Amino acid sequence: MAATESSMVPLGTTAPSFKLEDTATGQLLSLDSLEKSKGLLIMFICNHCPFVKHVLPELVRIGCDFKSRGLKCLAISSNDALKYPEDSPAKMKQLSEQLCLPFPYLHDESQEVAIAYGATCTPDFFLFDEERRLVYRGQLDDSRPGSSITVSGSDLREAIECLLSGMDISKKQKPSLGCNIKWKT
Repeated sequence: MAATESSMVPLGTTAPSFKLEDTATGQLLSLDSLEKSKGLLIMFICNHCPFVKHVLPELVRIGCDFKSRGLKCLAISSNDALKYPEDSPAKMKQLSEQLCLPFPYLHDESQEVAIAYGATCTPDFFLFDEERRLVYRGQLDDSRPGSSITVSGSDLREAIECLLSGMDISKKQKPSLGCNIKWKT
């Protein structure tokens, strides 16, 4: 399990467009097709990564907790599904159904979306304001697989709370840490 940090894309960056398949429904979903929202959280995750498995229940809670307050959440897997069959669209759909994910789980087969967002690891978080400008790109919290720190989502939750309450989000943000995205060769 090689740990990779997020690239810490510059704050203020505009969310790149995309059109990807929602593995649960088979329908294409694009950035432009999303309803306006106070905030948009895009999470690069995958099925097999121990870092993601460690935090996945908290991601589900975040999706549920903030939905009614105007936060739209999306998860994207950009891993090479041929080399990592656990990250295939069929397995993504299974996970989505098993956990009743409260957000679409999209497949980035070409990996172009991960590249456009500057995603480097799983999990990698990108929080955008209602104008789709990046306001947070950092860790969920200080917990890691095998650590004694309980998963709380504290860093990401604080950023979301500030965004939805109209408060300034600290620019002091710690990078996310996880498995590297499994790039095609």
